[in-house]
Amino acid sequence: MLSMALLAPAHAIRIKEVAAVQGVRSNQLTGYGLVVGLDGTGDQTTQMPYTTQSVANYLQQLGVTLPAATASQLQLKNVAAVIVTTTLPAFAQPGQMLDVNVSSMGNSKSLKGGTLIATPLRGADGQIYALAQGNLIIGGAGASAAGSKVQINHLSAGRVPNGAQVERSVPTSLNDGDSVSLDLNSADFETARRVAAVVNLKLGSGLARALDGRTVQVQAPVDANARVSFIAQLEELTLEIPIPAARVVINARTGSVVLNQAVTLGPCAVAHGNLSITISSQPIISQPQPFSNGKTVVAEQASIQIKQEPGILIQLPNSPLLSDVVRALNALGATPQDLLAILQAIKASGALNAELEVI
Repeated sequence: MLSMALLAPAHAIRIKEVAAVQGVRSNQLTGYGLVVGLDGTGDQTTQMPYTTQSVANYLQQLGVTLPAATASQLQLKNVAAVIVTTTLPAFAQPGQMLDVNVSSMGNSKSLKGGTLIATPLRGADGQIYALAQGNLIIGGAGASAAGSKVQINHLSAGRVPNGAQVERSVPTSLNDGDSVSLDLNSADFETARRVAAVVNLKLGSGLARALDGRTVQVQAPVDANARVSFIAQLEELTLEIPIPAARVVINARTGSVVLNQAVTLGPCAVAHGNLSITISSQPIISQPQPFSNGKTVVAEQASIQIKQEPGILIQLPNSPLLSDVVRALNALGATPQDLLAILQAIKASGALNAELEVI
């Protein structure tokens, strides 16, 4: 058993692909704004009062004060309330431009042709880190007439390339202390041990030590320029990583099933059958006799049919390789949705040597 574990296949990969430097991260920004200049496809302000209130507040900031009665009666067909989001990358500096995503939060029919007016973008701490403004790009088209409508792609969300300017940078702890920490993308003690071993082998003995299954601490130069060069060299080191733990990922919404190469299947037998229920409705019209002063009655006749296909007991052989597992599961002839229940049942019986993860 031990010899088989030592001979388990592995493949080379760079450290930057399995770990990231602690403290070097992006931050999510969001803001509330208005899109103007729409061609009559904006929010219906009678149903979206916050759009009217936002316009009144914006005009007041520009020195235009509307009476309360007038502000509440505004019918703004060319304005839409939107949520603006973007990602502030690590080391972003004031003046840097970012792409922003703009999404309608009301009942606007389309944001095509609109312009986003100045919108402050805030971080999780409530501080403003960027300011967004610009013309929207919508990757869709639509037309409607006489009750008919044709639409291609999505019209209520768009993008403003280089639409936000960074106003404040986020400080990082990259240059603090005499060491840097590598955070593994997934916790694994063997991977952490191998990362520390390859750093000590290539860059100097005793530089790295694994603190736990996810964190590896590495001694680094104190000078900022030397530290950047050291981290660049550190990230390019290659190591042999073992095969990950056997796992089957199931998407319960779409029915997708993904198996990694470590999944194996023990011998078992599966019986699977389908149950289908069909309900059909047919209108029946009852016509009264002539001159009987009766009324025409429309009723419905429902027909329900239940069909159950017989389950066939299929023996699945021992499958030590992923290709064997796929071939055995395909032999069942089950749909992806049915395969979800089958895999859970095989796991419960102890024949599936893998961890099930439902997303």
